[in-house]
Amino acid sequence: MLTIGLLALLCASASANSIQAKTSSYSGEYGGGGGQRFSHSGNQLDGPITAIRLRVNKYYIVGLQVRYGREWSNYVGGSSGNLEEIFLHPGESVIQVSGKYKNYLRKLDFVTDKGRHFPFGTDTGTSFNAIPLFPNTVLRFFSGRSASTINAIGLHWDLYPSDTTC
Repeated sequence: MLTIGLLALLCASASANSIQAKTSSYSGEYGGGGGQRFSHSGNQLDGPITAIRLRVNKYYIVGLQVRYGREWSNYVGGSSGNLEEIFLHPGESVIQVSGKYKNYLRKLDFVTDKGRHFPFGTDTGTSFNAIPLFPNTVLRFFSGRSASTINAIGLHWDLYPSDTTC
């Protein structure tokens, strides 16, 4: 009898999990094969993406730092080029990222749910266009590989966090 009860509970749990809405997806990795791996997966716990810093030279996206909620991630990449920043409005999110790459990341272009568009870098290389797989999901964090430039980038999508202190 206990076995039947456990089996019924296990089936009910599996059934509930199968009908839960899927929300997270991944786009990438776009770029070349070198560099050290990085991931901001833990940073997303600080809140939604509220700002992005990019270091850009005339050929490459050199560096990346992202503010999650009120906390900045560690900087990844090199030190050459110009530092540029974008700040998102409260409640605004990135819903599309396109760009270009060859052996390194060459261009990033962010589009927000408020219709704003932020291009960085040079327009050469292989194109990519990343959007979330599921409706009502936004860019939650970055991963990739870096050395003296951003070698490759991955984009992680999920629901906008409902409990934020920004």
